[in-house]
Amino acid sequence: MNIHRILTITLLLLCCGRLCAQNNFKKLDAWIDDNAAEMGGRAILMIYKDGKVVYTHSAGNMNLKQKMATRFIAKRQGKTADMDDYTPSTRLNIASCSKWYSAALVMTFVDEGKLKLTDTVGKYLPVLSQHGKGGITISECLSHLTGIQAPELKENIKDVVNANSMDEVMEAIAKMPMEGEPGKTFHYSNTGLQIAGAVLEKISGKSFETLFAERIAGPLNMKNTDFGKKKVALPAGGALSTPEDYLNFLVMIMNTGVFNNKRILSEKSIAQMQVNRLTPDVKIAYSPAEAHGLGYGYGEWTMGNNIVSSPGLFGSFPWVNNDKKYCGFLMTFYIKNTGRNERYFDLMKLADEAVAQR
Repeated sequence: MNIHRILTITLLLLCCGRLCAQNNFKKLDAWIDDNAAEMGGRAILMIYKDGKVVYTHSAGNMNLKQKMATRFIAKRQGKTADMDDYTPSTRLNIASCSKWYSAALVMTFVDEGKLKLTDTVGKYLPVLSQHGKGGITISECLSHLTGIQAPELKENIKDVVNANSMDEVMEAIAKMPMEGEPGKTFHYSNTGLQIAGAVLEKISGKSFETLFAERIAGPLNMKNTDFGKKKVALPAGGALSTPEDYLNFLVMIMNTGVFNNKRILSEKSIAQMQVNRLTPDVKIAYSPAEAHGLGYGYGEWTMGNNIVSSPGLFGSFPWVNNDKKYCGFLMTFYIKNTGRNERYFDLMKLADEAVAQR
């Protein structure tokens, strides 16, 4: 075979590979375009692999009802409604996607030896000891295994938003009933991470908001992410963030704690966060319907096939595929969760195919 024939075949193979990759990304384009209407009318997906963002696609398909809801929410917040399609810098409330951020913040203290996962919260928050909850550990707070019977989500959020101090919130949590043994009862809620956040404030003498800015947002170049700058932060659901900021965080998780050649978390902490703590002896008191069959670590769900994630109430979906070495973030804003779990798995399947053909 002569050199010209070899070059021709090589070029044909390269062109074929590029065409397959383009076609697979076109499938992702079509999926986002087709599903945007069911995901609040707007969505954006970003994917990172091999040291760079390899995919960004935004779709807007808002119906009249969705437009009216967007204007209503903005009016209640004293803002002008933003009706534009989402971009990498669009900033939204990401609800429970916040849990991953907050768990990572706690682990920075563990890495520094200022906190142990086995530490009991009563050591730092006597009010919890006074009500029989002092023996709950930091590990149990990060994995929703406190055994505390938390109130409904909306009620709990309202209590935190209206509180004047973190101490006031801890007094309310101290009075909540227990529904099972700590470490043996899983109840997905805001409570455990709120306690962990209060512990960090006691240790450091700084607000949760300040700690997050110094230890996570700043080092990860997350310029448009914070917890709302309120009197009391909501670690489990109060963050506002952007697709590009969240992707920076996911890159750090995927790179076992390193971002831009700087270590943010130890490899040990990343590994600890991804251990499924829903062992067979754990009773499930409450778990979201869409999380059926999943495991839970620290601030993140373990989804099998070495995939971790932390979806939010409003539909945003971050994930890291440790086996295929890529990560993605889907930003949306909608409440109706019918078919949401199936939608996530369909998306990941298409993303797997697309990045494999790059």
